[in-house]
Amino acid sequence: MLEISLHILDIINNSVKAGASLIGVTICEDRSQNCLTVEITDNGCGMDAEFLKAVTDPFKTSRTTRKVGMGLSLFKAAAEATGGSLSINSEPGKGTTVLTSFVYDHIDRQPLGDMAQTITTVLSGTPALDILYRHQKDGAEFLLDTREVRQILGDVSLGAPEVILWLTDYITEGLAGLEETK
Repeated sequence: MLEISLHILDIINNSVKAGASLIGVTICEDRSQNCLTVEITDNGCGMDAEFLKAVTDPFKTSRTTRKVGMGLSLFKAAAEATGGSLSINSEPGKGTTVLTSFVYDHIDRQPLGDMAQTITTVLSGTPALDILYRHQKDGAEFLLDTREVRQILGDVSLGAPEVILWLTDYITEGLAGLEETK
């Protein structure tokens, strides 16, 4: 994967398969500390301790369609290539948290990618899912909580094409606003 957003998309898809109804994505860009962190939390089924120990092994997967799962191992390798790390906490019945850190200005750090497209791609395919997306950059913050959007929309699906277009623009503008406040 060439962008961090694609790793995030992969983990969100894993969360959806694990039965999550709420996924939190927090990205913190702190250039003064030379750090980029990505935290993804879910309220899915979680993992037991034995599976959790081997979850970043590409040959340990819960998939039934193939015997290899590369997502977490590639995300871990991407973080470690910059001097960062990946940690996972999970508890059966309570959900999972994946926390990844990158050295911000490391030459091998992948670009973040298009987070607006990442979030709206997920919502297009799973409109019943709620996402709490928080993006912090050097003290400024953008926040999207689909539960709030859902309240405003009433019976209109988050997956409706006009809603997806609006969400894409809203996220894109919000993230651009983070650039303006630096």
